[in-house]
Amino acid sequence: MNKIITYLLLQFGFLMLHAQVTVDATIDSTQIFIGEQTGITLQVSADAGKSVVFPKYDSLAQIVPGIEVVSALPVDTERVNDGKRMVLTQKLIVTSFDSALYYLPPMKVKVDGKEYQSKNLALKVYTVDVDTLHTDSICGMKAELAPPFTWDDWKPVIWLTLLFLLIVSALIYVSIRLAKNKPILRHIHLRQRIAPHKLAMQKIEQIREDKLVQSEDSKEYYTQLTETLRQYISERFSFNAMEMTSTEIIEHLQRDNDKEAIDELRELFQTADLVKFAKYTTLINENDRNLLTAVEYINKTKIEEESKPQPKEIVVEEKRSKMAKAVLIGVIALLAVANLGVIIYLIYRLYYLCI
Repeated sequence: MNKIITYLLLQFGFLMLHAQVTVDATIDSTQIFIGEQTGITLQVSADAGKSVVFPKYDSLAQIVPGIEVVSALPVDTERVNDGKRMVLTQKLIVTSFDSALYYLPPMKVKVDGKEYQSKNLALKVYTVDVDTLHTDSICGMKAELAPPFTWDDWKPVIWLTLLFLLIVSALIYVSIRLAKNKPILRHIHLRQRIAPHKLAMQKIEQIREDKLVQSEDSKEYYTQLTETLRQYISERFSFNAMEMTSTEIIEHLQRDNDKEAIDELRELFQTADLVKFAKYTTLINENDRNLLTAVEYINKTKIEEESKPQPKEIVVEEKRSKMAKAVLIGVIALLAVANLGVIIYLIYRLYYLCI
């Protein structure tokens, strides 16, 4: 019977101990100088699931007159005894600006609505000794010091300024190209420059391959033949034969060309004018003779190029479609918005660096 009673008492004591709530308060340092800080740790141990309410101290609130709370750190929770118990800890950072010995009353914590108290604490605040006999040793207030110049602070401003200038240049270029209805990029092709007589002979050979000499359409034949001769004469003698009449071309050539070659060329141009404008009908042998006349004239007046011909740049510009124009306007709008964002951020950075 005694063993049973002893066992029941032990179980009751264990349950009472298990359900016990403990509140403890410690201070990091009991002595500080005016303006220094120290920490007060408040710790609560209770059963898991209990509602624990810590005392609330706002920043600059006073625990007692003269002791100010600088900050209250978040409550830290730790589980013990396989999660059956919990230990909650909160740290308060305090300071004081008056020298004295301060009595810190017990801190009150509520657990499931029931109030518990910690032990009381004490804090001694010392003043700083000042040598009033030698006032020259006391340093006065220092003037404001400008922060040191560092490139790391100004690098974003420099890069953003360059980006701003780049966007402005792109906006100006795109706007000008859009106003002139020209594409943004030019397509440049390089081709080998062909000597005028070689190019003319290639075209005459093409006329032969197309069998225009034997064609009944004499107008097409003479049109292509005279156009080939006009282009050759323009490049060979450096005057605009493409815009001249046949008579004007012959008069211009008489100063430098052989008379016999000029007479044959005059006959060719006259025949071509009759076919194109007077509906004159030629014979096949007459077409052959005029073709040979053109070839002989080119061979007599050609200049062989000894040096290697240089490549010639040909610029090809395509007309912009409506869709491409709409896309271009959208790009301009995006660039304008991006530029506005860069300007706003630049102003912010400059203000931040200058204050």
